[in-house]
Amino acid sequence: MRRSACFLSLIGLLISPVWAQAPAPAPAAPPPPASPAPAPAGQTIDLPVTRAVLFSSGVGYFEHSGTVDGNATLRLMFKTSQINDVLKSMVLMDLSGHGTVDSVTYGANEPVSRALKSFGVDISANPPLHDLLNQLRGTKVTVTVPNAITGSILNVEAHTRVVGTPPAEIKEYILDLVTAAGIQPVPLDSISSLTFDDAHLRQELGQALALLTSARDTERKPVDIKFTGQGRREVRVGYLVETPVWKTSYRLDLSGKKPFLQGWAIVENTSDNDWSHVTLSLVSGRPISFIQDLYTPLYLPRPVVRPEYVTALQPRLYEEGIPEGQNQLQKRAAREMDALPAGPAAGMGFGGGVGRRMEIAMKAAAAPAAVSLADAGVTSVAYGQAAGELFRFTIANPVDLPRRRSAMLPIINQAVNAEKVSIYNSRVNARFPLNGAILTNNTDLNLPAGPVTVYDGGMYAGDAQIDNLQRGDKRLLAYAEDLDVTVDPSLSSTSHIASASLIKGILNITRLISYTQTYRIQNKATAAKTLIVEYPFYPGRKLVEPAKYEEKTASLYRFRVPVKAESTTDFVIKEDQPTGEVVALLDRPVDNLMIYFNNQAIPQKVRDALAQAIQLKNALTDAQRELDQLTAELASINSDQARLRPNLQVVGRDSPLGKRYVEKLGQEEDRIEKLQGQNGQPGLIDQARQKVHAARAALEDYLAKLNITG
Repeated sequence: MRRSACFLSLIGLLISPVWAQAPAPAPAAPPPPASPAPAPAGQTIDLPVTRAVLFSSGVGYFEHSGTVDGNATLRLMFKTSQINDVLKSMVLMDLSGHGTVDSVTYGANEPVSRALKSFGVDISANPPLHDLLNQLRGTKVTVTVPNAITGSILNVEAHTRVVGTPPAEIKEYILDLVTAAGIQPVPLDSISSLTFDDAHLRQELGQALALLTSARDTERKPVDIKFTGQGRREVRVGYLVETPVWKTSYRLDLSGKKPFLQGWAIVENTSDNDWSHVTLSLVSGRPISFIQDLYTPLYLPRPVVRPEYVTALQPRLYEEGIPEGQNQLQKRAAREMDALPAGPAAGMGFGGGVGRRMEIAMKAAAAPAAVSLADAGVTSVAYGQAAGELFRFTIANPVDLPRRRSAMLPIINQAVNAEKVSIYNSRVNARFPLNGAILTNNTDLNLPAGPVTVYDGGMYAGDAQIDNLQRGDKRLLAYAEDLDVTVDPSLSSTSHIASASLIKGILNITRLISYTQTYRIQNKATAAKTLIVEYPFYPGRKLVEPAKYEEKTASLYRFRVPVKAESTTDFVIKEDQPTGEVVALLDRPVDNLMIYFNNQAIPQKVRDALAQAIQLKNALTDAQRELDQLTAELASINSDQARLRPNLQVVGRDSPLGKRYVEKLGQEEDRIEKLQGQNGQPGLIDQARQKVHAARAALEDYLAKLNITG
């Protein structure tokens, strides 16, 4: 057990940056609460919860601390569902140097069916009485029927008999007992009582039944921690269990000269312990947390080994073993803005014009009820500090929170940097922008994600939401629809040839597609406004106008557009996107190449080279056409002779028709000799084929030497 205690302590060291270090000093930090009086030596003690650390990942660290005197045992009660987390994370400390953590004991969670089989009476399968008595053959029992009969169980027999009208079969069981007078059968349904004479067997049956009862109790399980030592000394016990995620909500007041931010932490005490004078810390971040079953005993299956003469050797199967310099937080902010729902937002905007006049009228009618968060009597009760890769809010004053109760605690209450803007994204609302603000976290705290209720002009203006905001970072938030500003977007595009080159027979053409997005912005308010225009980012396009952007995310640009009061202005975004076209001159027909030759946008020197290539390609086409004609003529003559020769045999050579056939065959033979050649001399077809080869060689040689750019 000492080894187990050391192991649990080692786990605690892994999370010590968050909970084990002393909190950073705060100006108003109170003294620690007094420890409870030590328990008498060797007795069970009760240590209250003195510290709680709630994580935004859904777990909480709870610490019990106090003093013990001599040997003492601390009993903590946990829900069955919490035992695995406790076994995974419990940390035990005896801080005096004169004591040790002797052991941690708890009830085993062995599967009931397996545990029941370990008793002398196996009731794991819920056996009926006749099966139970059969497995206890040889056991001495006393039955009352109604007279008492004592004997050893021989067996239980099943008999079937027919009774009633109409006849029906029923099964009855007979208990055969070996008594001093011999074997005596006793019908089971006649027995009014049955007692096991063996006291040990009775005890085993009682324990098995008690195990079934305890298995149904899944609510509370005790864990006993034994401290061994001498004298009074300080001890601590800490563990992690599942808790509700603590949440944050904000109120942002844009009314005054300096915007004011108020943040509240919402915590729930869902445990079975009252928090009395507890040091509470709230940690933002998402540490990895999981549940592993350490409570249930694990049994590994073992192979059954048979003697070699029983089975042959089995085969064995082996298993196969961003603008420039943008960071990820700003990219995540862009995704947050893209996720805003389309359509009107809740709340009212007070940007100017009708909205501004309404604001003035309402303020005049109800000035005493206006909301102002600054100097409102709320003071932050927390101070923050980095805790490794996480950030921790520590509540300065001890917290009292009864079990099953929740609380809101102010953790932020100070002026912040916030610039009021209007935010336009055509994918959110094609006509109206949203009232919003650029919130800069100029506090010393990391701001966890949460909803933001915005107040402006002394009253509610709308709701927004922010993601985790690190110190020094800034984020857009939108809280209402800005009806004082309308936007009319229009998109146009043009395409032209930007460059062309002719290299080794390949015509490369670069076309430039120019996109122009125009936003016509009308501001009907009596005050100037700053409009943040969000424009999609398209890979492959180059931003031409404007030259700079306010910021860029992975999916969009943001541009800052000042808009004068009661005015209409155009904001233009221009982008260029090059596209390439590749033309192989050797494979294209002349008619297709003439389209490029006649395109005046292609540079003249490229067109001149293209003209020479077209001329050579025409020569190749003419030579090929001549060769095809001669080849076709030869094929036609051969086909005609195949018709004449059979006919000549039929009519005879001396007939008038036969003489005509002979004359025609002679003329065709003369033409074949010219086409195919004779006496080693090339014919017309060979000559035409040589012209094709020469024309193709001239074209390929010319194309291979081309290297013209324009």
